[in-house]
Amino acid sequence: MRVSTVKQGERGSSLHEQRTAIEQYAQRYGLVISAWHEEKETAAKRGRTVFNRMLAALENGKASGVIIHKIDRSARNLRDWSDLGELIDRGIEVHFAHESLDLNSRGGRLSADIQAVVASDYIRNLRDEVRKGFYGRLKQGFYPIGAPLGYLDNGSAKAKTPDPLMAPLVRKAFELYATGQHNFKTLRAELTRLGLRNRRGGHISMNGISTMLNNPFYIGIIRIKKTDEYFQGNHAPLVQKSLFIRVQQTIKARQKVTGLKHFYTYQKMFRCQMCGYCLIAEQQKGYIYYRCHTSTCPTISFREESLEDEIFKAFRALKFSAEDLDIFREEFNRLLANHIDKKEAIMQSLHLQIAQIDDRMEAMTDALVDRVIDKAAYEKRKEKLLINRASLLERVHEISSGNDPISLKIKYFLELLNRFADIDNSASSAEKRDLIKSVTSNLRVSTKGPVITWSSPFNALYFSNFVTWGEPHRGRCRTKCRRGTCTHTNKVKKIAKTVYQEILKDQSPPQKGVFLPPPDEKKSSTSPP
Repeated sequence: MRVSTVKQGERGSSLHEQRTAIEQYAQRYGLVISAWHEEKETAAKRGRTVFNRMLAALENGKASGVIIHKIDRSARNLRDWSDLGELIDRGIEVHFAHESLDLNSRGGRLSADIQAVVASDYIRNLRDEVRKGFYGRLKQGFYPIGAPLGYLDNGSAKAKTPDPLMAPLVRKAFELYATGQHNFKTLRAELTRLGLRNRRGGHISMNGISTMLNNPFYIGIIRIKKTDEYFQGNHAPLVQKSLFIRVQQTIKARQKVTGLKHFYTYQKMFRCQMCGYCLIAEQQKGYIYYRCHTSTCPTISFREESLEDEIFKAFRALKFSAEDLDIFREEFNRLLANHIDKKEAIMQSLHLQIAQIDDRMEAMTDALVDRVIDKAAYEKRKEKLLINRASLLERVHEISSGNDPISLKIKYFLELLNRFADIDNSASSAEKRDLIKSVTSNLRVSTKGPVITWSSPFNALYFSNFVTWGEPHRGRCRTKCRRGTCTHTNKVKKIAKTVYQEILKDQSPPQKGVFLPPPDEKKSSTSPP
């Protein structure tokens, strides 16, 4: 007896009817049933456990024959039907309770073979119809199989929606791994501690971590891994495209991260200017040193305190008084007012770019049908276009929801300037590390000390030659400020406008904890002499 799925077997009606028919057939012809074989899987594929067990019992002589309800219950592929035919040729009796066929005669064998071919063709046709419906849903943007971790299923022809419990933890997994402070093992332990669970309620596996971090479904793109095909999904993304790309770059770097056995504030942040290798942190006699371990490199070791002092000396050029920060805010608000007026034009431009990508994908599909390009080249180009489209849709959503990336970047910029006021005293090691990574890139150390390359827009701020903490220091003059002709005020406004222009050059949303994209995504400015 056989049904195609476990769910059909749980209902039991089909199996019960098959059992009744077999018992009546055996009683009618005086056959004794010695064992029952009940199968709950499709007969379209080979390697069925119960079917093979039944064949082995017949070959070992444990029974003289087998009663099967119908031909399509025995096999829906010609290989399994061939195995049954070999048993018939060896004299083993094969009976079908629902069909009166004499398999020992030529006509009965021919009729059975035709029915077996029809059953096999039925599976082929069913497979084609399922595939057609499957790809139809994909082209509509629906994911026709189970939702990945962090999303919920809502039924047929409905988009997956973020799971309110697991979606924030999945997003946290991407943020943690992008920092470079975790490998899969330490990330799994941290996520388990935070409460991330798989679909069965158990702890997520290492393979599950890898699958999650490599799945573009979380940025709105559906990937069929078996065929390496990509489709635009209509579900809400969980992570930003820039964060997803940073995670992929971290994975491809294949750097061995063993966890934070010994945490040093500036580990893996500085490179030797002579040989290009990362300085290695080590503790000697209670002090932490950073030094290059290349034997032929002339770079000497540096104490952590001396590196920190040199960095924060450079940071003093980024310290502004409360009055100056107020001028920054006023000027940014004025510039943003003009930017908000241009939002409609920006939205039209974004929609136009999305429409152009759609046209290009349609033209590529025509080229594939006309065999101008092959399938591999088509899927590779389609993947890039879908990623760009996801980035544009992300921009559209941010602007329409009020989370304009320009406004967010200005907000983070002002927050960082406020943090410079007390960074020397009250900040923890993690905060210092985070702040340095936010405003610098490509940190190197020469024989004379650290060489700092400032990230945009802080490079414009640093090279403005604006002395903010001289002695004696006064934020504003006493008379001209009231008249609006103060040279100091006008210079601060000019610097704010320069910073604003730098921010406009890259309108991607700022990353949490890191103000700017990685160095390989955006070229940094030339370091100071």
